Amino acid sequence: MRKLALAVLAVVLGSFALAGCSSSSDPGQKTDSKHLMVYTPASEELINLIVPAFEEETGIQVEIVAASTGELLTRIKGEAENPIADVMWGGSPSLIMPLKEYFEEYVSVNDQYLSPEFKNKEGFVTRYSSTSPVLLINTDLIGDIEVNGYADLLKPELKGKIAHGDSATSSSSFNHLENMLFAMGKDKDPFSQEAWDYVEAFVNNLDGKVVSSSGNVHKGVADGEYYVGLTYEEPAVTYLQDGAPVKVVYMEEGTIFKESGNYIVKNAKNLENAKLFSDFLLSEQVQNLLGLETMNRPVRADAELASFKTPISEIKTIEYDVLWGLENKDAIVEKYMDVVTK
Repeated sequence: MRKLALAVLAVVLGSFALAGCSSSSDPGQKTDSKHLMVYTPASEELINLIVPAFEEETGIQVEIVAASTGELLTRIKGEAENPIADVMWGGSPSLIMPLKEYFEEYVSVNDQYLSPEFKNKEGFVTRYSSTSPVLLINTDLIGDIEVNGYADLLKPELKGKIAHGDSATSSSSFNHLENMLFAMGKDKDPFSQEAWDYVEAFVNNLDGKVVSSSGNVHKGVADGEYYVGLTYEEPAVTYLQDGAPVKVVYMEEGTIFKESGNYIVKNAKNLENAKLFSDFLLSEQVQNLLGLETMNRPVRADAELASFKTPISEIKTIEYDVLWGLENKDAIVEKYMDVVTK
């Protein structure tokens, strides 16, 4: 809690405080200090689980600045001549990869233990956790209706009873749109006629209902307002653990997993400490903590999982290229808007 209080103070003071911090060192200067400055959008729960363990393991004192991913990336770009942060802990690789020039190349010594799809192929992206789109089903309402994947969402008896957000503005709803295009497209081609025929049929079965926020998608299912919701893994599993009348379905047509990463800031003053932090996030200790004590999904192939989590080996996955996603997002949104405004 002390660290979070310091972080909030740093954010409130803004650029004035940061300028004061930066004046004592030259740009790119490396030190042998026992200090690490971490910028992160991570939750308080995750910070309090990981940071004290790292400090105890290494003797390195961690200072946290917690804010949104967008705000932190703006700071990193603005501080590039004299970096304050050592690492950016959190954020999707899709947001970081266009900003490669602001981050150091480093492949963790623990990268060898990751499942193949999560390895650091780019040279500067240390993936440490993952999540996936899922279907959340209200078991009190669904009755005898079988829902095992996207194809089942076209059943007439589900018309107007499906919770889905606006794929043009909600990241979790866009992830589902992207996922269904790959899953339902001919030969996994997201721009095939079959893919977009499915999207049009799905939108029609929503019966004009678009949920206002991603949070209201899973809440609407848990509260009994909708039979099915297109959401993501963490909140879905949380409702399951809390005893809500729900079940979690990984689409039988296939699932695209998305990751959160750790990124070392270019010319970080505490470079070696930043590397140690990257290694620590991929350690057996932390990956087991993620698998057993949080709703996050670890990326190590040998990590332990809580009994309520489905092993990735039991989930049909779809291969996904982050760079392809970056290049084609606007085109997908444009075609989606053509469908919903017909």
